[in-house]
Amino acid sequence: MELNRIWAGVVALALLGWCNNVDAATTERPDARLRALLIEAVSESVSFNDRFEAQVWLIDMSTRLGDAVQSPAERVEILRQVHYEATRAKLDPEIVLAVIQVESNFDRFAISRAGARGLMQVMPFWLEEIGRPGDNLFHIGTNLRLGCTILRYYLDMEQGHMARALARYNGSAGESWYPMRVFDAMRKRWYRQ
Repeated sequence: MELNRIWAGVVALALLGWCNNVDAATTERPDARLRALLIEAVSESVSFNDRFEAQVWLIDMSTRLGDAVQSPAERVEILRQVHYEATRAKLDPEIVLAVIQVESNFDRFAISRAGARGLMQVMPFWLEEIGRPGDNLFHIGTNLRLGCTILRYYLDMEQGHMARALARYNGSAGESWYPMRVFDAMRKRWYRQ
């Protein structure tokens, strides 16, 4: 077990050097605290195929998320849970990151004019609908679980057509402005390397 942690650390350090040379949203090198958090996240990640994949994705996305979420611990927590919940719902994590950017700009305490809450701007009536009125939509895991499930439902309803599913998610079915904003965020920031 200790050898695995040491190996993960060596690989993470090598990846940090590699990631500084790729064209990412920012070239700022992660600090020691972030590095430790990423190594811990990788060792506990269950939604990735292997540790190498987890390290590459978490380091890359954490660097891109740095301007929106200052706390390295919160960045890693958001990313781990986004990857887990997106994978659970059979969604690409990158589309979920783009939705979050457009919906709340990664402010987990965001409240819209309509009353939607959290990262994915889930409406509170859903808690009543599912018999869980005491759940907290500002809790990262709860918000992502519901938001990803809702988006998956709309994607299935629209027979895999992501633009129409996104419009439904936003409540703007039949319009293209919202899906275009999400696709633009994905293309500019949350693309897969």
